[in-house]
Amino acid sequence: MAKESFDKEIQFLRMLVLTSGAYNRQQFAKRLGISVNTFDKTIRRLKEIVQATYQLPEDQGKEFTEGIRYNYYDSADPMLLFLFRAKSLKESESQRLSLLLGALSALSLNVHELLDYCMNALPTNLPLPDEKTIRKDLKYLEEVGVIQKEGDVRPFKYAIRNEFIRELTEDELLDLYDFVDVMANTQTPSVQGYLLRDGLKKQLIRGHSDKHAVEPFLYKYHYHSRILDEAHLFTILDAIRKHRKVRFLYFSPKTEKSYASKNTNPLFERETEGKSEKTLPLKVVYDHQYGRWYLLSYGREGIRKYRMEGITQFEEDEAVDPAWFEEKQQELQDKLRYSWLIDTGAPVTVRAKFYNPGESGPNFVKQRVLLQGQWGQIVEEDGDSFTYQITVNGTTEIKPWLRSFGSSCEVLEPVRLRREMIAEWKEIRAYYESV
Repeated sequence: MAKESFDKEIQFLRMLVLTSGAYNRQQFAKRLGISVNTFDKTIRRLKEIVQATYQLPEDQGKEFTEGIRYNYYDSADPMLLFLFRAKSLKESESQRLSLLLGALSALSLNVHELLDYCMNALPTNLPLPDEKTIRKDLKYLEEVGVIQKEGDVRPFKYAIRNEFIRELTEDELLDLYDFVDVMANTQTPSVQGYLLRDGLKKQLIRGHSDKHAVEPFLYKYHYHSRILDEAHLFTILDAIRKHRKVRFLYFSPKTEKSYASKNTNPLFERETEGKSEKTLPLKVVYDHQYGRWYLLSYGREGIRKYRMEGITQFEEDEAVDPAWFEEKQQELQDKLRYSWLIDTGAPVTVRAKFYNPGESGPNFVKQRVLLQGQWGQIVEEDGDSFTYQITVNGTTEIKPWLRSFGSSCEVLEPVRLRREMIAEWKEIRAYYESV
């Protein structure tokens, strides 16, 4: 499918996960900025992919939202990853590469032998490749380290590179799988880790390992929909490495729509709520607290911040002078010096008193402050409490962290933040008053 369709399905799945199927067809289509007919076609396509990827039982495959709930809570596989598997290659490429790897797993072959093999083995409904296509496929597989050339005499023969996996014992392979599983579920980015985990799982199943031993853990990262934003992540990182500007259509969290189709027919052209942006990407930041990716860049208005979930129709643009790029990156670093996350406002000193949980047991309040408090310091301490101090850009980003300590935290300075916290706690208290 086209890149634009990839954007549409990302936004489609994000809304489906966040709303848990609460919208009807008309509401869903309106929020996405598409027609009901396009909505129906998209959901039919996604149903087909889910059925093919997970082989859900018939009663759970009827309703797409039920399929997501079924897989997410009852399996260690992240449901939303199926989109990356389905979009990574065209169907003809996927079939062809699978055949090439299957042939090379048995013995070493040259280009002409592989071409003959594909001619005989490819389904009749797929186009037959030529020698140039096979050479291109082999070059790709060699670049990603899946195969290697053998010998120095033409015609070169190719062999699969799986000696690393074959040299591991079954116990070592299980240990490696467990490590990759933990890292993919706890670190970001995660998509490549999940794909590696799938490859190791297939190898273990081929070796007749007990399937239950392959999935010893059944835990979930809280914001599982974050992996959808990784569709743009590596493209952005590549643009940063190449010092290139980028163009995209952006939908801020405040807009009523989150997607707009790319109009190719001027007769049907319509205004979108998205904003066309051209900017120089400088840094990507991930917020663990809310599970969000942010793009920090430089544009006509200076330093800009974008939520990556609102980026669609992403394209690279012209390169800039490396010295100018370094200058803007240093400017960003200076602005982020006292940033709790990405705030570039004026620095302010925050002082808060934390109360110890009691005499018995570990002081988990202090442990958490020391672990998560970034560059802040404990400036005063007695048997019952301690005072924590930090200079940050504004108080918006640190406020949820302070609030999460509940009655164990009292904001002392600045006075404005203290008053805001008092007002918020009074509002929360009012919710629990007797009626």
